[in-house]
Amino acid sequence: MSEAVNEVAGRTIVITGAASGIGHALAQGFLADGAAVVACDVRSEGLAALASRGAITRQVDVRAREQVRDLMEAARNETGRVDVLVNNAGYGSRKPVEQLEAGEFERMIEVHLFGSVHGMRFAIPIMREQGHGRIINLLSRAAEASGPKDAAYSAAKAGLWAATRSAARECADTDILVNGLIPGPTNTAIWGRDMPQFQAPEAVYPTARMLASLPAGGPSGQVFWDEKPYPLMQKP
Repeated sequence: MSEAVNEVAGRTIVITGAASGIGHALAQGFLADGAAVVACDVRSEGLAALASRGAITRQVDVRAREQVRDLMEAARNETGRVDVLVNNAGYGSRKPVEQLEAGEFERMIEVHLFGSVHGMRFAIPIMREQGHGRIINLLSRAAEASGPKDAAYSAAKAGLWAATRSAARECADTDILVNGLIPGPTNTAIWGRDMPQFQAPEAVYPTARMLASLPAGGPSGQVFWDEKPYPLMQKP
């Protein structure tokens, strides 16, 4: 068993968007490594498989501030801690700006950005109280690439990267590390069809585990992809 796995065992890991895709794979990975997993999703389907392996599951819409607050409180009440928060909840939608229907852009921002900020808002006080915490925000190269039909998704991820850096600086006086994770092209439902040429969701777990088990004084306010730093928005 690696040192990283030893650091994960016994920790409480809260994962949003865990009913399918990357979130589900991360929950399975942390459970296998001995962590206490609190998994949520706006859809209940998919959570039962995690509950059968011992995860605490909740149906939560991350856009709702009160629901996220209650999720963090439930995690602390039932496990005693919130060691790691993985802000993974999200979805994809590719449309030109002029074809976006009323509320579409706003919903993308609410899920990806507001949902993650809600998570940090309620996890950080708990982490400060216990003197330890790791926050992992799922990002994307779309934040800097901003390709066609990606205005909403790119804006949401760029905003989350800014919030990640700011939160990291706000937590610099504590053992709370806040970082971003770029999963890379992954075969999930976000594409709307099977994409077998992309990696399986399980391929993202090693980087998530690494960030969850960073030692005190480790990197914060950075982005990682495939277990290595990625200079998001720092290219000349």
